[in-house]
Amino acid sequence: MVALTAAAVAAVSFLAYQASANAPDNLAPKPKASSSSPAAGHAKPKPTKDPLAVPGSSGTGTRVVYALDDRRVWLVNAKGKATRTFKVMPSAVSALPGTYQVTSRSGSVTGSDGVPIEHVVRFATTNDVAIGFSAAQDGSMESPDPTLKAGGVRMSRADGNAVWTFATVGAKVVVIP
Repeated sequence: MVALTAAAVAAVSFLAYQASANAPDNLAPKPKASSSSPAAGHAKPKPTKDPLAVPGSSGTGTRVVYALDDRRVWLVNAKGKATRTFKVMPSAVSALPGTYQVTSRSGSVTGSDGVPIEHVVRFATTNDVAIGFSAAQDGSMESPDPTLKAGGVRMSRADGNAVWTFATVGAKVVVIP
């Protein structure tokens, strides 16, 4: 059995050598294009996500869209186009994904974290904590104390003013993951 295996390996090796010795030169691999060449075969860069694009899963009509994972808000007009979008800083307690309505507003109050805030637009309650958009009067947007049971979604003063103007009582707020 060993002799047969050795003979088979020798035969295959001999045939492989003959095939490589008789192969035409044009079967050799072609040189790769220079990396400085525009046609170097680079994959197209992945398009970046457009932050102005309204998330498709956010419903229709005039609404405020709040994306929890992106920490971003869109103010969407009746035609489904974002009139403004911006980053926010949520507190420890967040609204669950769903559709809500603005229930109340306050021009100027002290937040549950002791920070003076303005343009408070409340739209949900989670575990007895009111959830709403607001802006710190000093313009700060620091990460909130995770031990506080607070539901403020902080934004810049300019963005807070825009939400205040856009989202009156009864306005639709859509929270997405």
